[in-house]
Amino acid sequence: MHDTAHGPGRPDADECLPYYFQYIRLVPDGHILDTLEHQITESAAFLHAFTPQQALRREAPGEWNILEIVGHVADTERVFGYRALRIARADPVMWTAVEFPDYAAAANYEARPLGDVVAEYAAVRAAFVAFLRGLDAAAWARRAPADWTLRSVRAIAYAMASTALAHARANNTLTIRGVVYQL
Repeated sequence: MHDTAHGPGRPDADECLPYYFQYIRLVPDGHILDTLEHQITESAAFLHAFTPQQALRREAPGEWNILEIVGHVADTERVFGYRALRIARADPVMWTAVEFPDYAAAANYEARPLGDVVAEYAAVRAAFVAFLRGLDAAAWARRAPADWTLRSVRAIAYAMASTALAHARANNTLTIRGVVYQL
């Protein structure tokens, strides 16, 4: 572990599948908790600029709109936060698979105002940050079994910091499930 004033440090190669590093590399240097916390207000400000019509627009039939994307990110943070809890608490039982498209279909996010969905995302992220702030060095260093896709709290924290919302402002696009949304 690399517990310094700059945070627990970046994940090592054994902390997750190589696939995740394409996203983890996108996270800027600095304390991961500060990054995660800063993204709450940054994402909310960015998303509040959308009109209701823009939030409902789909790039193609069957693709998600902004409401569903933000809801998906909130659901992802919930699931990954639970996985971080399992690792931090040394619970070796493998979690069940999650079918995020099924979650999105059942959530009916498009029936809600964008502000409500953004507030939900912000609350989920704030809870995740509060959980991480309470972890000791042992929890940050703990590893899940090698067959898990994400094997440390640190890897999960960095994966969350690299979500689409965190990077949308840089180029005014969101890429979800291989579809690029021009904002």
